[in-house]
Amino acid sequence: MEDTRYRDRAQAGWILAGKLALYTGRPDVLVLALPRGGVPVAFEVAKALHVPLDIFLVRKLGVPGQEELAMGAIASGGIWVINEDVVRMLHIPASIIEDVASKELRELERRERLYRDDRPLPVIQNRIVILIDDGLATGATMRAAVHALRVQHPARLLVAVPVAALPSCEALRAEVDEVIAPLTPELFRGVGWWYEDFAQVSDKEVHTLLVQAERHSLA
Repeated sequence: MEDTRYRDRAQAGWILAGKLALYTGRPDVLVLALPRGGVPVAFEVAKALHVPLDIFLVRKLGVPGQEELAMGAIASGGIWVINEDVVRMLHIPASIIEDVASKELRELERRERLYRDDRPLPVIQNRIVILIDDGLATGATMRAAVHALRVQHPARLLVAVPVAALPSCEALRAEVDEVIAPLTPELFRGVGWWYEDFAQVSDKEVHTLLVQAERHSLA
């Protein structure tokens, strides 16, 4: 489907689920979505595979004045990942890292409360984790999530996205057990270009889908 756009994130999720059929109904499988855009995609995958859905929040720690350059990340469960190479190269003091992390931690905690309510964090260790977003452009956020999940020792870690820039996709293959991307166009143009409907996903929609997924898994 190199020249085909997805209708919306839900359709992208159905197509992605077809590529993950091997994991249908397995009790050790967990689908994790990167909010917000990854949630509608992951919802359809989890529903089709009959496996649990949860979110994995990650906040990049941008270098002050060069925010696109990550000096680390923080993620759900209080996981910190520091990019030691960047910190050493730019001689970033611990106080700067702590200041940036404190700000990003407040936002991460706000979103956790907003999306998760009182639901506990999922168990990652010894599970097959399928990490989903609505697309992969530079891959910076996904790599931060991967690094944060790795320290929690999943049995197997997969990244699954409906569309990916080929260089980012290939780079990520060295860091996870498998990368699944049905669409890897040579001329990428950006994630949104590959969706007819790429409307912003609201916090309310994220919360609603997580509640629906929980009810579905308990049914």
